[in-house]
This record gives sequence, C-alpha cells and structure tokens, in this order.
Amino acid sequence: MQACILSSGSEGNCTYISTKNHKILLDMGTNAKYIKDHLELIDVNADDIDYVFITHTHKDHVSALPVFIKKYKPTVCISAKMFSELECLKDYDNILLFDNKVELDDNTIIDIIKTSHDAEDSRSFIITNDDKKIVYLTDTGYINQKYFDKLSNCELYLFESNHDVEMLINGPYPKMLKDRILGPKGHLSNKDSSVYLAKLIGDKTKKIVLTHLSSHNNTDELALSTIKETFKEYDIKFKNISCAHQKEMGEIIKV
Repeated sequence: MQACILSSGSEGNCTYISTKNHKILLDMGTNAKYIKDHLELIDVNADDIDYVFITHTHKDHVSALPVFIKKYKPTVCISAKMFSELECLKDYDNILLFDNKVELDDNTIIDIIKTSHDAEDSRSFIITNDDKKIVYLTDTGYINQKYFDKLSNCELYLFESNHDVEMLINGPYPKMLKDRILGPKGHLSNKDSSVYLAKLIGDKTKKIVLTHLSSHNNTDELALSTIKETFKEYDIKFKNISCAHQKEMGEIIKV
C-alpha cells in the first residue's frame, strides 16, 4: 500500500491510499480542483479514484464531494446516518453503506471504528492489505479502549494531534468553542495523541504522521516536542514522526 496526505487541517482534509487494485480517498475536504491537481502531482488521475471513504459530514471533510462525484463517479463509502445528511448523495447511484467493515477484491479490508465527535455519526479507518495496516484516525475527543487491539502495532499511523491545551485555553476562541474542542466529542490534543500512540505503536510501526493540526492552537514544534517527551516518559525510542499540513501535500509513504 501507499499513502499520501493531500491536505490536513480545519480548512479541509483528504488522504490518498493505493492498494494493488484500488485508488482510494479518505475524506474530501478542500475542493475538487485542489484534489485533482494534487493527485496529478503524484501521477494519479482523478478519474481513477474508485472509492471515497467519509469519516463524518463536517464541511472540512466533505466540501469537495458534490463536484467530485458529479465529475468522476467514484463509489462513496459512508454510513447510513451520514448518507441521510448529504443532499448531494440523494440521487447518486454509486453508494456503499458501511457499518463495521468493508472488504475489497484485492485482499484489502477496511475496519471501521466509531469515534466521538460532535457530528451525527463519525468514524475512523484501519486499512489492511497483505497483513500491512494503515490507521487513519481523526476528529475524536477520545478513543474507546475496545478498539485498542485493532489499532495496535500497525505499520503507519495518520493520527490526529489537533491542539496544544495551553495554547487553546489562552487563545482567542470563545469559551463555548474551547469547551467543545476540549470535550469528549471534540479533538485529540497533542498530549492525548501522544499517550494513545505510546500505548499503540509496536515493533511493526514504521511511521507516524500527526494530522489535523489547528492553525490557531498548535504548531509543528509543539506537537512534535509533546510526542517526543511522552515517548521518553514511556521509554519509547521511536523517532520517525512528522506533521501533516493544510496546504502542503505530504510525502508518499509505502507500507
């Protein structure tokens, strides 16, 4: 498998995954032209995207969907609750409603786990192909411990590290928004993310990318220093960690 984050942040999220037979997008924020143009930078034609998986229906995860599906006709994989919220899908034929798992025809399995976010329904994904696993986890206030086994010792973690708590508390956001972000249906802080990852990574883990960093309440330096300090506390030597960005496409990662 290969993974490439096209965009990550509060203005739009989209990640490309390729398997032997399939080209997949996880979320579809930003806009259709941005996605098309950035796919071309890695020699992928937007016409060849055959599946789009949606985590939840907030604008920064679905804003490009109406235009993209009209032009390129991928299969949209989504829960029934999310489907009912998206008007652009009402007359669209290529829909796959998921619950806990989707199996593709090239030995690819997408395990779908529930997350805790202030949306009608929100999910994250564990993509398995030939015993290699990619975790795509974002937009959640916490991770239910019942998913730890599925999330443990995967090759690649694309993992939310949204905010630095002190920066958020002392920043310009209104109290209601601060409380939402910090709450159980909000976003993972740098410390939350680093503690979860310290418990989840294993000897198979090759790479961690911290995602959905807030442009107002976080910095690369804070996110990376927090996880490095936490890993030191847990006596973890892992160092292959980077940050995803809003308008800067990431590297192609092979697993």
